[in-house]
Amino acid sequence: MMTRKLPIIAVATASGKGGVGVIRISGPDLAELTTILLQKSLEPRQAKLLSFRDADGSVIDQLIAIYFIGPASFTGEDVLELQCHGGPHLLALVMKRCLELGKDKGLVIAEPGEFTLRAYLNDKIDLAQAEAIADLIDAQSEAAVRGAARSLQGAFSADVDGLIEEITQLRILVESTLDFPEEEIEFLENAQAKQRLQAVSAKLSSLRENAKQGKLLRDGVQLVLAGAPNVGKSSLLNRLAGEEVAIVTPIAGTTRDRIKESIHIDGIPMHIIDTAGLRETDDLVESKGIERSWEAIRLADLVIFLKDPNSNQTDELIDGDLKSQILKELPPKCPVLEVINKADLLAPELKKTAHEETLFISAKTGEGVDGLKRKILEIIGWSGSQEGAILARRRHLDCLERAAEHLKKSEVFAANGNISLELFAEELRLAQDHLGQITGKLLPDDLLGKIFSQFCIGK
Repeated sequence: MMTRKLPIIAVATASGKGGVGVIRISGPDLAELTTILLQKSLEPRQAKLLSFRDADGSVIDQLIAIYFIGPASFTGEDVLELQCHGGPHLLALVMKRCLELGKDKGLVIAEPGEFTLRAYLNDKIDLAQAEAIADLIDAQSEAAVRGAARSLQGAFSADVDGLIEEITQLRILVESTLDFPEEEIEFLENAQAKQRLQAVSAKLSSLRENAKQGKLLRDGVQLVLAGAPNVGKSSLLNRLAGEEVAIVTPIAGTTRDRIKESIHIDGIPMHIIDTAGLRETDDLVESKGIERSWEAIRLADLVIFLKDPNSNQTDELIDGDLKSQILKELPPKCPVLEVINKADLLAPELKKTAHEETLFISAKTGEGVDGLKRKILEIIGWSGSQEGAILARRRHLDCLERAAEHLKKSEVFAANGNISLELFAEELRLAQDHLGQITGKLLPDDLLGKIFSQFCIGK
């Protein structure tokens, strides 16, 4: 996929029925192929209503065809778009006939993400913008849509490119002094190299924080409800979801498998998993559910450890042992939020004597649930502002983090003067390389292939 120059074809609209279905063809010099497919030539960028015919001359569909000449197209190549009626079987017939007619011209079905990959390879978009296309399609909230749109328009790329340019100027400054060792310290001081480096580091720190917010908007949070049986996990899931998605009974062990529900809190997707009550059991079905509960805990971003102080089954000793087990299974840096449920049944004096940070809720009445939501947002690091947010991926955060590490090292070498000037320059280069990987300017081909393979066919 990385190097083939054959013309490609795919349905560009979503699967299923619709008023319109679009078939896209892209490749170098499609004029002749267009004439073969449609039995006439087209004027560029003009919509034409045509009858598309089968091999026996019968009409498959009346469609609108538009021909774009590269590089003035999405992919940077010639592009032909066929706007058909949106029936899946109809689109399949049009696709089949196109492949039959275009066989001699090498027309093949596109691989996932190949249209966007060609746009990237032909410098129509950079890699961050290409990923934003997929993020825009997969956006789970209005805030995520707006963030992906800003990335697609180049806001994220512009910030990254600005940092790269500032580091480039610093590299030029530092490396040019290597030829004049007797003057280098004075030269760097006069050019305010340290101050400029600190300014770049501050901008990178701000961009990292924005990217973290963007990753929350894009991926959301894997939130696991854990605890002993019958502490109210399913009731809390229902309360957060706003509907009865889990069965609730007074019988311990009612939830025998994990139940997943996605909601939004302040625009952040929350993928909430209600787990089977964690306990020893001889019930084969329940034990399978408990094992799946532990699997969910091992992949969690946040665990809410629910407790019921009114129950004899969940005394402090049992809760303490259970919490210790959970802590052992958690992924690195995954926080655990302890929450006291069934606050409506607690004596007022017990609430007064509790620690001020103790979180009391009632999943049944809704008491304290708004406070729980605020606490969740605080723990995951959500700033509460969607203004200027851009969507970011784990890959972006890793690149920004590594760039920040190299800039921090470069500050140490900059302070050492002429004995570390080469190391100063090298750390700047490494920071620049990691930033370049975000927009694809310095990206290995194998990683590039992996990124685009996650796109849908037709994009």
